[in-house]
Amino acid sequence: MIQQLVILGATGDLTARYLLPALGALRTAGHLDEGFGLTGVGREDWTDETFRTWAAEQLDRHAPGVPAEQRRAVATAARYRRADVTDADALAAAIPRDEPVAAYLALPPSIFPATASALHAAGTAKGSTIVLEKPFGESLHDAVELNRLLSELYEERSIYRVDHFVAMATVLNLLGVRLANRVLEPIWSSSHIERIDIIWDESLALEGRAGYYDGVGALKDMLQNHLLQLLCLVAMEPPISLGERDLRDRKVDVLRSIRPLTLDDAARRTRRARYSAGACVPAYVDEPGVDPAHHTETFAELLLEVDNWRWRGTVFRLRTAKAVRVNRHEIAVHFRAVPHLPFGEGVTAEPNVLRFGLEPETVSLHLTGTSTHADGLVPLTLAATPAPGALPPYGRLLLNVLKGDTALSIRADEAEESWRVVTPVLEAWAKDLVPLEEYPAGSEGPAPR
Repeated sequence: MIQQLVILGATGDLTARYLLPALGALRTAGHLDEGFGLTGVGREDWTDETFRTWAAEQLDRHAPGVPAEQRRAVATAARYRRADVTDADALAAAIPRDEPVAAYLALPPSIFPATASALHAAGTAKGSTIVLEKPFGESLHDAVELNRLLSELYEERSIYRVDHFVAMATVLNLLGVRLANRVLEPIWSSSHIERIDIIWDESLALEGRAGYYDGVGALKDMLQNHLLQLLCLVAMEPPISLGERDLRDRKVDVLRSIRPLTLDDAARRTRRARYSAGACVPAYVDEPGVDPAHHTETFAELLLEVDNWRWRGTVFRLRTAKAVRVNRHEIAVHFRAVPHLPFGEGVTAEPNVLRFGLEPETVSLHLTGTSTHADGLVPLTLAATPAPGALPPYGRLLLNVLKGDTALSIRADEAEESWRVVTPVLEAWAKDLVPLEEYPAGSEGPAPR
């Protein structure tokens, strides 16, 4: 197990909100011992003590559930080196070189290539790994070129392209429900399932992220990576094992099976919008740091079809939105209606829905039954709340990185196939074939068509 984690870009929001709390959770669970070390690398002119104080403050703020002793231990184990992450000589002086390290690029994607090249030139011990946070490039061309470069520098098994959605406890529970219950497999197909909704709606608005978000938008920020990952896990064929090759092979099969969208398809089967003023939130275009000329969307929706034997005829609806009325984070499996109801005229039944709540973590099955207190049919819901995971998603990802388990890492071909799915959409939107709608902040989103 790797005992040295190096975070390049260590003074940013990703480290503060996710990586440090993940380390705290790992230490609390007994996965990190006294030999573990953390090196933060950044441009700020900080000392070790400055970084440790900052890390302790971030742990207190973002990981209050981690025992104070463990928070102190994570901060105490940290050291800091000032360096230009694209300079090989500077990195060589900053990072440990006498034992394997996991180098986490908590950086903008635009400097991944330069940083990966500098890290390789700096030299790391045998068994070291490189970790790249999504998005993997900013277009299909970028992803192909980044993968080409990485393949020249590192073995694929040493490259971790991480997406924390794949490590969420409920996402992993989705695999358990799908693959460990015989009752679902016979009906897990287009013969019985009409539509699958994969939704990530947020009541939060921009929250000061204009510097990143205005150059990316909802499609690249959420659908191209997170929601397509969820689609893969919902739609894939049962793998032989959850090992790194079997699981990732089946996910790539799904991406390759998604029916390519033409420009006309993109115009008919996609939507984009941005929020206007409402609910004490300014219009997106009036948020600090936003350039209205970018036409950045805060709502994106795609209707996709998986062109294989199992799923031909089922619609997969991927949707994300910011600044809507309520948070809605779920995968909803909508079954087809029954062919006949023998309960007399006027009696109807809503089709069954199996819902996986992602935040908070829930599982519910919506059925129809009868009641002695009412005539006809009534809704019947079976619900459960899984026990919370022992580790947060980033904790699970970091543990896999340190242990050398690539099962939850995104393989090179998978990253490229994800971009191929959305490239026609990006082209259609760039040509204004899909209008940029508006919806009031605090509403349900754009009005249904």
